[in-house]
Amino acid sequence: MIIEAKDIRKGFGSLEVLKGVSFSAQKGEVVSIVGASGAGKTTLLQILGTLSRPDSGALEIDGKDVLKMDEKQLSAFRCRKIGFVFQAHHLLPEFSALENVMMPALIAGRKTSEAKQAALDLLERVGLSDRADHKPSQLSGGEQQRTAIARALINKPAVLLADEPTGNLDSATKQEIHKLLFSLRDSLGQTIILVTHDPQLAALCDRSLEMRDGLFL
Repeated sequence: MIIEAKDIRKGFGSLEVLKGVSFSAQKGEVVSIVGASGAGKTTLLQILGTLSRPDSGALEIDGKDVLKMDEKQLSAFRCRKIGFVFQAHHLLPEFSALENVMMPALIAGRKTSEAKQAALDLLERVGLSDRADHKPSQLSGGEQQRTAIARALINKPAVLLADEPTGNLDSATKQEIHKLLFSLRDSLGQTIILVTHDPQLAALCDRSLEMRDGLFL
């Protein structure tokens, strides 16, 4: 298993958001997590992405017990092993698409020349090789999301986590991003975990799990 979470619990004050959730995903699997707002989907995704620690439970990612890591170890692990795509693209406005994609590789300590070539290869893979020098303000919403997906993949992560990746896009662009995500799974063997309200995207996934009141149904 690439991800294995057992009996994950998380509360905020007196509110128990996750009530003993278990979840696993295999290499190359695309899994969607659906449910109403407030069900606990994003909280679970943040824990799977090591952005938040559970109150209790166990979590292994790519064979590593991430809950035993300190913050420095966790930060380095996250940079190398986990890619994130959000509803808002979070691209740095002053940098080009190429520079945005390169950034996580540079943070991970890769050589500039190596990071640049890897970023160019990914931009070509997502259909943006001719837009590499454009800044985010010069890109459409779909192009910005493609750039964000390329950035998330630059360090060849064990898992790609996507929170409402098509939430801000029009229907035609949503279709393009859907196709792109599955082509990346097919060509790279990428494991992808999606939180989505989009039933069409959820239906395309290998598995779709529904959360309600902090538990899977």
